[in-house]
Amino acid sequence: MFDVLIYLFETYIHNEIEIFIDHDKLASDLMDIGFQKKDIYNALIWLKRLVNYQSESTVPVPSVSDKFPVRIYTKEESQRLNFDCRGFLLFLEQLQILNLDTREIVIDSVMALDIAEFDLEELKWVVLMVLFNIPSCIDAYSKLEDMLFNVNEEFILH
Repeated sequence: MFDVLIYLFETYIHNEIEIFIDHDKLASDLMDIGFQKKDIYNALIWLKRLVNYQSESTVPVPSVSDKFPVRIYTKEESQRLNFDCRGFLLFLEQLQILNLDTREIVIDSVMALDIAEFDLEELKWVVLMVLFNIPSCIDAYSKLEDMLFNVNEEFILH
């Protein structure tokens, strides 16, 4: 399912291709590529849930005034999000890429996926998809995208 999400994000969403989705056609195209029907439909349900955040109350953009209370993770969340993942979420809060609300949306989105334990790379994709989907977070999305994909020449060791 996660591979389907990444494929859709890279192919359609991130490239800002204007499409009106015919879910049956999209599912058929994805099955032709080799994805499993169950994974396709689970991914589409996950994306629909993510889109619902757009219609809910506006998520505030991260600000300096946000406090960083300690997030106590449930047993299930701790099993799904290992120490590195939880540390990365805190790091993103400290950089003001995530705020308390967007952090919770990311955690909810992770918990909705059928992956027993996330690795850091998978979490980065989820955070990107969440931030990209929330119109008020486009600056945070751009900041994270730059951080993850644009290598700064001065940090490369020769």
